[in-house]
Amino acid sequence: MRKIIVLSSLLFCFFAVMNAQIYDPVRFKTALNPVSDTEAEIIFIAAIESGWHVYSTELGDGPVSATFHIEKTDGVEPVGKLMPRGKEIKKFDQIFQMDVRYFETKGEFVQQVKFTKPEYVITGYLEYGACSDETCLPPTDIPFTFSGRVSKTTQSTTATEEIKTAQSTTETEEIKDSTVEELSASDLWSPVISELQAFGDTASRKDLSWLYVFFAGFAGGLLALFTPCVWPIIPMTVSFFLKRTKDKAKGIRDAVTYGISIIVIYVTLGVVITLIFGPNALNALSTNAIFNVLFFLMLVVFAASFFGAFEITLPSGWSTSVDSKAEQTSGLISIFLMAFTLALVSFSCTGPIIGFVLVEVATTGNIVGPVICMFGFALALALPFTLFALFPSWLKSMPKSGGWMNVIKVTLGFLELAFALKFLSVADLAYGWSILDRETFLALWIVIFALLGVYLLGKIRFPHDDDSTKVSVPRFFVALISLAFAIYMIPGLWGAPLKAVSAFTPHLNTQDFNLYAKEVHARFDDYDAGMEYARKNGKPVMLDFTGFGCVNCRKMELAVWTDSKVSEIINNDYVLITLYVDNKQPLPEQIKVTENGKERTLRTLGDKWSYLQRVKFGANAQPFYILIDNDGKPLNKSYAYDEDIDKYVDFLQTGLKNYRSTVISNSH
Repeated sequence: MRKIIVLSSLLFCFFAVMNAQIYDPVRFKTALNPVSDTEAEIIFIAAIESGWHVYSTELGDGPVSATFHIEKTDGVEPVGKLMPRGKEIKKFDQIFQMDVRYFETKGEFVQQVKFTKPEYVITGYLEYGACSDETCLPPTDIPFTFSGRVSKTTQSTTATEEIKTAQSTTETEEIKDSTVEELSASDLWSPVISELQAFGDTASRKDLSWLYVFFAGFAGGLLALFTPCVWPIIPMTVSFFLKRTKDKAKGIRDAVTYGISIIVIYVTLGVVITLIFGPNALNALSTNAIFNVLFFLMLVVFAASFFGAFEITLPSGWSTSVDSKAEQTSGLISIFLMAFTLALVSFSCTGPIIGFVLVEVATTGNIVGPVICMFGFALALALPFTLFALFPSWLKSMPKSGGWMNVIKVTLGFLELAFALKFLSVADLAYGWSILDRETFLALWIVIFALLGVYLLGKIRFPHDDDSTKVSVPRFFVALISLAFAIYMIPGLWGAPLKAVSAFTPHLNTQDFNLYAKEVHARFDDYDAGMEYARKNGKPVMLDFTGFGCVNCRKMELAVWTDSKVSEIINNDYVLITLYVDNKQPLPEQIKVTENGKERTLRTLGDKWSYLQRVKFGANAQPFYILIDNDGKPLNKSYAYDEDIDKYVDFLQTGLKNYRSTVISNSH
């Protein structure tokens, strides 16, 4: 039940101090482009690294929107608002509960201006926000200055600045010689990058997404084996190959070839799906509302088929035609056609399973996922034919087909119906229908899994079930698990987090009635004030560099901080200081700082905390957690996005241990 959690968490490999680095994924070019004698465009062109995106304009209370700011102007004034230009991507963001727009690879913003004097000067900056799937950058400024004299012709050079690379203000080289005297005279702002490096690195986890995709397909193939369309065919097919020739070795080779043909057929299906959808479409499936509605309807139809309402079959002429051709040919072609016949006649059972696993794989956004998925599916389906050909005596010990196979089909129908609601939930959030909030979703799941348990106990029957009243021991235990799972979800109706299914259910903020209040809140949102409090009370500090527009920050707070082991340590043993790098509250006075030989202006609280993160810790991505003592020295490696609770607890406890050791050594 935790597979989507596993998928999302295993894709993130940015951990510890070596990840405490300065990201520079966006490069801007700026230009002033005349469009008439009295008007021009200020153009900002962004080149964006793969895996990152830059948010568009006017997104409201969500991610950091691109905005145009003027600091000084004479002889020229803006006309209208900053406008995006180019191919925007729009999708619904479940964390912000809103549609967001952004650019990938390349983006462009344009601000119209008009000249009011023959000579002009304009100075300002473009502010933008950038994120990847793992992390977000603080709001970043792209400064510009244009001055000159208005020409009388539209073809003049109208004092344009040559298009030049205006690098993001976050530099890729290590921060050196930064001055912070305008901010603080204490050592609390002094860089500790070398001290962090002394703690070493934490090995990032391997990306096991392909392994998951393979096993998802393999599990689907195993389930397909135990359906009425496949299981009875196994002994007949293997016996046919062993009896068609007196040469037993050749019979075994033919059966093995038959199994390989099955793999080729289903892998080809995966290749076709990949070619049809392509990488961009697959990445869009996970949040596209229309696709999710279609997936919901498809899974409901499959579930009804498994319940016995109707049979999903291909035209009978297809299988008859292929079967007759298999009889008329010989050699490898006949074996391949027999395998193709199996794929056709078993479609009523394998089709819904293939559809379900492909839906799951497609919504992970993997480019070649369907190929790997179908390889796993076909391997599981082909193994019995090969193994029984190698060991024909095993055929005698095969369980006979019977009503137990229909029980498996009906059980799969319940599961497909449950997962169908997940896709409807995504569409519901995207369109704002508000028909499937968290309580409704959980209530439906509770009913589905309770009915599954009742069915497995033999209290409900479907059209294709036999009249047997006996309940086998394995069936009883599966019923017990299903009923227990239904009971487990009941407290979620009153706001319990239900971490085992949190990846499936709608967000907690869609819950109308919530008694759960186990959240961690920072005691301070000011670095210097929090450090002073910690020094007076003799406690270590946990710095939380975050952002209002940071998706993964919210995930960490909901999935990790709410755990009792984590929340107790943070609340009781640390002074938590949360610093929002996108806080737009203006500073009482703008602060001039020198960073990497360049003078910068800090205008907002967010600018100040972002500068602190860069200059002191050499990092500019969020979420970013760092433990420090009362002198501002690190107590452990930094910590980025990783929902492993035990790992986070170890991170906190190691910091406490090092802090206590420091206090003891200083006392002596």
